[in-house]
Amino acid sequence: MVFASLNFLFFFLAINLILYYLIKNKTFRNVLLTVMSLVFYAWGEPIWIGLLVFSSFVDYLHGLLIERFRGTKWAKAPLISCIVINLSILGTFKYAGFITDNINFLTGLKLSVPTYALPIGISFYTFQTISYVIDVYKQEVKAQRSFLKFLLFVSLFHQLVAGPIVRYSHIANEIDNRKLRINDISAGISRFCIGLFKKICIANVAGELVVTYMGGDLSTLAFSEAWFGILMFTIQIYFDFSGYSDMAIGMGRMVGFHYHENFNYPYTSKSASDFWRRWHISLGTFFRDYIYIPLGGNRKRFYLNVFVVWMLTGLWHGSSWNFILWGLFWGTLILLERLFLQKIFNKLPSFVSHVYLLLAAMIGWVLFYFVDMSSVVKYLSILFGQSGNKWNSLEFNTVFMSNIYWLILAIILCLPVYPYTHALLRKSSIRVQAIVPYATIIFDFCLIFLSTAMLVGKTFNPFLYFRF
Repeated sequence: MVFASLNFLFFFLAINLILYYLIKNKTFRNVLLTVMSLVFYAWGEPIWIGLLVFSSFVDYLHGLLIERFRGTKWAKAPLISCIVINLSILGTFKYAGFITDNINFLTGLKLSVPTYALPIGISFYTFQTISYVIDVYKQEVKAQRSFLKFLLFVSLFHQLVAGPIVRYSHIANEIDNRKLRINDISAGISRFCIGLFKKICIANVAGELVVTYMGGDLSTLAFSEAWFGILMFTIQIYFDFSGYSDMAIGMGRMVGFHYHENFNYPYTSKSASDFWRRWHISLGTFFRDYIYIPLGGNRKRFYLNVFVVWMLTGLWHGSSWNFILWGLFWGTLILLERLFLQKIFNKLPSFVSHVYLLLAAMIGWVLFYFVDMSSVVKYLSILFGQSGNKWNSLEFNTVFMSNIYWLILAIILCLPVYPYTHALLRKSSIRVQAIVPYATIIFDFCLIFLSTAMLVGKTFNPFLYFRF
């Protein structure tokens, strides 16, 4: 089940919220959320419920063992054991085929290639539970004594399959002591509606155009069509992922959880470093806190640390070489900026660095989109006019003009319009502020109506994060 579906909106979520608000007991509310989260996960993949519960129990047990042996030489053993077990599970399901393929290629062997179905969200919840155990070891949080509460933390359906990666320390207090406040419920509904609109009305529309211009025969793709196609993917992946994060954050607030922000208008960035401070923030901070800093950060082996982190960042996104190259591409840009690029951009008008970042992001998305490297090379050759393909087509002109107003809207919504509007309203007159709550209700209703109308009768509703 995905958030952007009629079944979820008008059946699953509605029932969950009604029951949650009717129940007053905190323990029963936790039980309800846990059961509903497991039902949500089992809706499409009931076979992997056992894996999710097993993984949760392993990490719950290891957290208790670390606390039990605190201050002794044995405390590190459960930490190492937990990391090995988690990475082994993730490696088996996500990377076994990739590793076997490469062994066969390098050695000439013909080993059988495993073809496991990838449990949805395994990369997200694996990182969540690893961060919990490490934080217990570092004495940043206390081990959770209740398995039910720990399972709730791992399985919360708001963020289980598409993030953000929620650390236990972020919500530890709210597992026991969260409160329902009308302003939180209202803000959560608005945030959810915005995320739903971003997914249905922007990302899905862009996704259909991506399939047309990036998913077909590249040998007939015109120069203008190639640039339009990668622009559409640039729009799709941002609005899809940030839309899911908005919906997760919104649903969390509806029931008293305050998840951290996961996107902060990354396409307004002017450097690769700034882009990755704004894009998938929960993943970036995970690698910073649990990989980069322990390796030495910028104090020692800086260049090696950057390449290790960005290779792993790419590998996290998928088990193929294009993702590794995509990660190393960003790592290289960050290093070049550190060495000399940033000094050059600081002397130039700011729009130059902004254009540089957008071009870098689009080139990076080519690496991200195509799994086979021959398609990457072919597509890049079209983008840079080296393929011999035609430059334009009449069909493309028609498609472009028919989508021009939607495209302008999508580009505007990449900018911090919503925070700017909020800040403006806070400074407005008392009379204007008095009508804001009513205007917000009408605005939310319009977003829900438009999104629902576009869902009815539509079969194109891709879920980009199934492989994570």
